[in-house]
Amino acid sequence: MPTGRVLQLGFLASHRGTNLQAILDACKTGRLQARPRVIISNNSDSGALQRAREASVPAVHLSTYTHPEPGALDGAILAILQAYGVEVVCLAGYMKRLGARTLAAYRGRVLNIHPSLLPKFGGRGFYGEVVHRAVLAAGERETGATVHLVDEEYDHGQVLDQIQVPVEPGDSVETLSARVLQQEHRLYVRTLQRIASGEIELQEL
Repeated sequence: MPTGRVLQLGFLASHRGTNLQAILDACKTGRLQARPRVIISNNSDSGALQRAREASVPAVHLSTYTHPEPGALDGAILAILQAYGVEVVCLAGYMKRLGARTLAAYRGRVLNIHPSLLPKFGGRGFYGEVVHRAVLAAGERETGATVHLVDEEYDHGQVLDQIQVPVEPGDSVETLSARVLQQEHRLYVRTLQRIASGEIELQEL
């Protein structure tokens, strides 16, 4: 991919959207050469949609309420992403599985962030506090976050970038979660910066 390309980003998020906000802020300040094109949420009351509106980015609610049939929902998500000219899709706390059509159309261009050093503590059922609780139960001295490509399996696609976070003595799920989340914000922006600069190549772009 040519150096200095402005990435056209689309987002899918379910809840607060703090990783989304970190990327929106980086785009606004020019630290990231990217343009947020559209934000889709399966939760009509999500913080992510509110953040989109505050940033004047198109905000769309698509879920089983708007499209009860899974194939129709998949098609609607794909249609919105393509209508807004999205090149790279960023999952930011999106709690649903992407449909086959969307995955096929954006093969190698869908990114997700996960709150552990994959392949550790990944896979079906490992999300949010469940991950941090497992890290603490295993007695790990280090954890972190991973940005990876999305495929048909949970937390399985190619790892693009990682950041390490120490597990401190006396950590709780809450303290560890907060420290990892802070580094997630840094990592997601850094990974996108590396893609925009050509340091990380997405083969399908």
